[in-house]
Amino acid sequence: MFRARNVAAILAIVTSAVFTLPKANAQLISFSKQDLIDYTKENPFDRLPDGRPKVPDDLIEQAKGLSSEEVWAILQEKKYNNQYADGFIVLHPGKPMVGRAFTVQFMPVREDVHDVAEAKAKAKGIPHLMNQTAIDMLQPGDVLVVDLFGKKVNGTIVGDNLFYYVMKATHGGGLVVDGSIRDLNGLSEIDMPGYFKAVDPTPIGNVMLTGINVPVRIGGVTVMPGDLVVGDREGVYFVPPQFVKEVLDRADETHIHDEWTKKKFDEGKYKSSEIYGSPSDPKLQQEYKEYLKRRLDEIRKQRESK
Repeated sequence: MFRARNVAAILAIVTSAVFTLPKANAQLISFSKQDLIDYTKENPFDRLPDGRPKVPDDLIEQAKGLSSEEVWAILQEKKYNNQYADGFIVLHPGKPMVGRAFTVQFMPVREDVHDVAEAKAKAKGIPHLMNQTAIDMLQPGDVLVVDLFGKKVNGTIVGDNLFYYVMKATHGGGLVVDGSIRDLNGLSEIDMPGYFKAVDPTPIGNVMLTGINVPVRIGGVTVMPGDLVVGDREGVYFVPPQFVKEVLDRADETHIHDEWTKKKFDEGKYKSSEIYGSPSDPKLQQEYKEYLKRRLDEIRKQRESK
């Protein structure tokens, strides 16, 4: 019921709006640029031409070193408890995935709705609403995030050819789909992260494209266009842009803490409880504070020099 009401609300917004988008960007359901600005008003960064928050490229690169625990800590602190999805088949478990969410929504086909949507698309110069309608809009730094409602048979968002196109268009951003893919052998040879629920030989079908760059549901997560997508071998986090800098700053401190902790363990002089999670001896506490300050300065200078 919630899902139906949510979709109905989005439809009401869209049908009451005057479409001013160019033909290439017209779709069945979409937030206008102003809608995206309104619903992501806490975004501290610039925006892409479509209105999505644009997490800076240097922060995307920095985020490739994040662990799930580092992301989790900040989001839990902020009481954003529904930002993590797992249960995926992970295509390249050792390859981190980081990028800006480009969201796409499909629903089971309903002929009367589908026919109206197709007619409206044709009137705007789009011959057919399909997966490639969205795929052809991808930009460098995007991660394609697709709600295919867990569909396996005919829920295949890409095979190896379109996966390769996504890789080229996004510069290796990645794919997350609550649905399936096909041609797994071919996909496995392409150097881009992918997260999907199933593999099936059938082509995509019996679905209709209902939204591009709208809020979508992936597992138990509401994903907003422009969220920072962070995936590792465990699962995927969707980080609201307003928390990205804090997550990264805290991650630096966590990395340094882990580094110092292992150095002290290597010395072989301390029990684990004397060092981890924080040292109990005042001298060790002071040693850690000095080490933390020095390493933070080194890391920041190194980034500034790039």
